[in-house]
Amino acid sequence: MIATISEWFWWDRLWLPYNLTWSDLQDKEGRVYAKVSHLYITVPLAVAFLVVRYLFERLIATPCAAFLGVKEPMRLQAAHNSVLELYFISHSRNPGQADIDGLSKKSSLTARQVERWFRRRRNRDRPGVLKKFREASWRLAFYFCAFVGGLVALHDKEWFYDTRQMWTDYPKQSMLESQYWYYVLEMGFYWSLLFRITFDVKRKDFKEQIIHHLATLILLSFSWCANYIRVGTLVMIVHDASDVLLESAKLFNYAKWEKTCNSIFVVFAIVFLVTRLIIFPFWVIHCTWVYPLDYYPPFFGYYFFNVMLVVLLLLHIFWAYLILRMVKKFLFSSLTKDERSDIEEDEGDSSMTEDGDGHPKATNGSSCGGSANHH
Repeated sequence: MIATISEWFWWDRLWLPYNLTWSDLQDKEGRVYAKVSHLYITVPLAVAFLVVRYLFERLIATPCAAFLGVKEPMRLQAAHNSVLELYFISHSRNPGQADIDGLSKKSSLTARQVERWFRRRRNRDRPGVLKKFREASWRLAFYFCAFVGGLVALHDKEWFYDTRQMWTDYPKQSMLESQYWYYVLEMGFYWSLLFRITFDVKRKDFKEQIIHHLATLILLSFSWCANYIRVGTLVMIVHDASDVLLESAKLFNYAKWEKTCNSIFVVFAIVFLVTRLIIFPFWVIHCTWVYPLDYYPPFFGYYFFNVMLVVLLLLHIFWAYLILRMVKKFLFSSLTKDERSDIEEDEGDSSMTEDGDGHPKATNGSSCGGSANHH
């Protein structure tokens, strides 16, 4: 059964153009081709990334946070109440008015006190600024190294400037050592993000992030096995270009350097729109959709690869919409809330204290919140 499934899965017609088989991609005549076994290293690399990340966040990111003056806001603690705690854990973090009235009777508290308790209890579970700063610092470090490494690996390649040459002699294109490391390190990093996603700060676009990480890993894995490596490197460097600015804006936001954060965000928005909505569809997708037909008839792999690229493009459009909403507010109105895709759960309650009568009053605010997470 397993052998039959494997045979169908690796059927030549699914992965390679007509009249080509896997035997044509055997290492010979000085050429080395990508193999699925090469990707096994990405899982242990992901584990290594998690270890390095742990050390980086504590030995480098934490001191940087202290240097930039990143501080955790004071949060009012919810007094212990077994009735409310049981409801909070087993039913809902945000009870409706009818439930609040019922809990008020069970706990011998006023409805106002019950609302206050749930607000404080929710705030206690929200991630702190230091945790967000550490995560953004780690991603910034990787994306910066990945982008620079990508430029070093691609700057002297003719097909980096003339994408039509990307398909010359395809699929019999020898794999380069720089391409190998560029691929496996990027994939290892994305596996590590996927492994950690439930423990990291949960964003509004949590589901979109999971779809994005899975689509990216599937896309890179397929492009590796089908020897679409040249295209894959272009996809990676186009995505890495704006991520450096993205994470930089987050760091300055958490440090409350609002002018710096806002300036970087505007530059990020421009770079994001240019790379994701212009270069990506009209340079990369055009290259994969149009030029291959000059060299071979379409096959399943051709359609599958382009569909995955379109999935990424749709996610880019989704995030671009949120970014443009943010820019609009930034330019034409008073910006008090982040509209970008990774904005955390509304922090309004966490930045409030209460007066003697239990009425909330704001204590601080920020004009540059999180930033769109999109790679």
